[in-house]
Amino acid sequence: MRAISLYAKPSPDFAQKRARSLALLQSAAATYSPLTQASSLGAEDMVVTHLMHEAGLLDSASTSIFVLNTGMLHLETVALIERIEARYPVKVDVYRPVEAAASAFVQTNGLEAMYQSLDLRKQCCHIRKMEPLERALAGKKGWLTGLRREQSAARAEVHDVEQQPERAKINPLADWTLGDVWHCISVNAIPYNPLHDEFFPSIGCAPCTRAVTLGEDFRSGRWWWENESAKECGLHVAADGTHEAQEPAAFEPLSSLIPPRETTA
Repeated sequence: MRAISLYAKPSPDFAQKRARSLALLQSAAATYSPLTQASSLGAEDMVVTHLMHEAGLLDSASTSIFVLNTGMLHLETVALIERIEARYPVKVDVYRPVEAAASAFVQTNGLEAMYQSLDLRKQCCHIRKMEPLERALAGKKGWLTGLRREQSAARAEVHDVEQQPERAKINPLADWTLGDVWHCISVNAIPYNPLHDEFFPSIGCAPCTRAVTLGEDFRSGRWWWENESAKECGLHVAADGTHEAQEPAAFEPLSSLIPPRETTA
């Protein structure tokens, strides 16, 4: 079953959410220039890219999109870079880990080091994600993400704008539901990762991502061998391990359970 037919169920106020997201993007472009999108190439980030296009941001030299190609992404994920560039007037910037550091880590710890301990998994994330992220964000005043409050307990306090020491993080989909995301993909024919059709709702590096099943949380396929509280790579957490949002969220977290798969007799 295609992800669109399973998940595309917009909220009653979807039109208002979309309008607020577009307004936030335009405000962010005016306030936090140069502005960049950190795209994981997941469903949410593909929607953010499309909204950037609708808001006229991709026509500006002061707005960009970047991808962290960790060297361990699925081929289906990497293929989306060309699909973005074919659909929208933008050249995606690709940042890779320092080859010597990645090779040394594998040589010392093996290709499956991430399964051995949380410390080794975080070292791998640092080499393949955190260090390239620092390079990607250098000189930027703001960055856009596809974070949503509904995604997990750790992200339940995501704000529209989060002030960081050197720049602002803008989350234009903070109040969107999974149904809103897939409705937007459906009505706009937005390209998306075909792995989503194979019950991969959250897609990261291949060794750290699996399909989910009936009733599972949609981030349960990420780092599934770890405790729930550890399931972040570091891109969206503060130094103390908590989320970066600085104030409690004034809402009840939404359900993030994957609906049961439909089967045929």
